[in-house]
Amino acid sequence: MPYDDSPPPTRRARPLSVAAALAAVCLTAAGCGGGPEAEGAGAAPPGPGADAASSTAPTPTGKQPEPSGTSSPSGSASGSGSGSANPLPKGPLTGRTVVIDPGHNPRNRDHTREINEKVDIGTGRKECDTTGTSTDDGYAEARFTLDVSHRLRTLLEAEGARVRLTHDADRPFGPCIDERARIGNEAKADAVVSVHADGSAVGNRGFHVILPAGVKGGGADTSKIVKSSADLGARIAGHFVRTTGSAPSNYIGGNTGLDTRNDLGGLNLSTVPKVFVECGNMRDPKDAALLTSASWRQKAAQGLADGITSYLKG
Repeated sequence: MPYDDSPPPTRRARPLSVAAALAAVCLTAAGCGGGPEAEGAGAAPPGPGADAASSTAPTPTGKQPEPSGTSSPSGSASGSGSGSANPLPKGPLTGRTVVIDPGHNPRNRDHTREINEKVDIGTGRKECDTTGTSTDDGYAEARFTLDVSHRLRTLLEAEGARVRLTHDADRPFGPCIDERARIGNEAKADAVVSVHADGSAVGNRGFHVILPAGVKGGGADTSKIVKSSADLGARIAGHFVRTTGSAPSNYIGGNTGLDTRNDLGGLNLSTVPKVFVECGNMRDPKDAALLTSASWRQKAAQGLADGITSYLKG
């Protein structure tokens, strides 16, 4: 998986409050959990790793994605303030801080020794990071996550939010999964969203949002964020369906678009509401066609922004 190479259990039970929140949003979202592409089977188990990808991305050999056509990297330092050089407009999110965590780093592949170093995730130790996955044509997950994160930042700043990125491809590798969590914590973020794309088997399609489980051990204690993160995740899932037209995952989460995990350092170490979003499966040709489309990536960013805004407005 692009966030973790541990085999994810499927169809976990989730709190009734999360189910109710998602159901409420999905009432107006065509295709939520329905249709033949939302009928599920188990995920192909990935290999070992961190809050990161299932395998090293292949060398680009063919089709490349459309250019972004929107925001570009700002060059701002990791974890530092807003990406905008101008004062933020007043809006419904004025006074709120959102941290966006673009999964992986395009330069991780040049630093395999460093990203393989294990770090403490509170309940154990895992690799610092991984390279991330890619489409069969070589479009890297790390490029996808940065593009969507830039678009999402622009949308949230237009609503008045102060936005930080955990990185902007402005460092040799990483940040490691423990540092990614720390950036959100130190920012006292009102919400943190980690942007990813999956690397599962062909035929496995759709998005899913990963929620933190109740974890307490070592330096990890999610007891104060489980409920708020579940609310954030449910709102993102509902808006993502409505805006992108993509169905919830047919292989993880029992067609709900939600999955709860206790083995991800980025969630275990967070002290503020946080979720991971797997926007689609890069290894499935139909999903890959969406993920490599600039217009679809804009819809994905809008769905994320709408979900975050809904959560922050309450």
